[in-house]
Amino acid sequence: MAYFAVQAVTGCLWWISVFLSPPVRRATLGDLDPLLVAAFDIPLFVMASAAAAAFGRTSFGNIAAVVSAGWTVAVAVALATYATVTTQAGLGVLAMGAAAAGSVAALCVLLLGRIPTEWIIRGPFAFRPARSRRSPEFHMAATFGQLIVFWGFFLGLVPPCLAFLEQRWGLALELPPVAVPAGIAILVLASALGIWSAAVMSTLGDGTPLPSAMPNRLVIAGPYRWIRNPMAVAGITQGAAVGLILQSWLVVGYAVLGSLVWNYAVRPLEEADLSERFGDDFQQYRRTVRCWVPRVPGTRRTA
Repeated sequence: MAYFAVQAVTGCLWWISVFLSPPVRRATLGDLDPLLVAAFDIPLFVMASAAAAAFGRTSFGNIAAVVSAGWTVAVAVALATYATVTTQAGLGVLAMGAAAAGSVAALCVLLLGRIPTEWIIRGPFAFRPARSRRSPEFHMAATFGQLIVFWGFFLGLVPPCLAFLEQRWGLALELPPVAVPAGIAILVLASALGIWSAAVMSTLGDGTPLPSAMPNRLVIAGPYRWIRNPMAVAGITQGAAVGLILQSWLVVGYAVLGSLVWNYAVRPLEEADLSERFGDDFQQYRRTVRCWVPRVPGTRRTA
């Protein structure tokens, strides 16, 4: 309810700025008629958010929250399409995209009492141990097949698309020339860490990093001696490095957002599964090896 209250106030202030400041209007709406947009947005976004905040977990409050969240998502998609076609209203896309994510999250908390992160590990992404009778060579092949698919999608496809949208939306910023060589160097190092981590996991863990074929043994060798999730660290760093190479702050932000999603949504589920399967051994490992910051020899507590 607090989120919807803030959203209502913010939306009201934004509309006041739109009508009083031509630069704000151009940056967030482009050439769209503000009166026409306001006729729909004020009741469906501002007033619906205020109603959701005021009436809370009542039938009317729930309906208002659904209307506000649904409208916000629809506007974010429509505005992104408009900005991509016209190269206008790029800041409006970012603002509505953030509002859409926040509205959906607040709606989940309002209706379900929580954000249902467990949905992430349903279906093909459910945690299952690998078949232990398969050879290390099979697990190695499956692991590197995974790397090719994941790196191809998350590093080869998504970042260029984001960089293209950043240009179309008029949001590009000029990064210093050193960004490209620095990004290449960081990408090489992060990729080496990812390959090393994958090789250790598949050869010693009797499984793969895939959720559907997880290791049957707790791996604390190789880079796992110093950090609990070297593959996640490698992947996030790779994303930021690609952003530097493409000179795209939006791609760097994509990597940062990925780290937040992984840390607060995926990691708790993964560690709960590891704790259930490996018990005290994993708990001891968790106490002595940090998740993000490499362990300094001789330390025993985690951050």
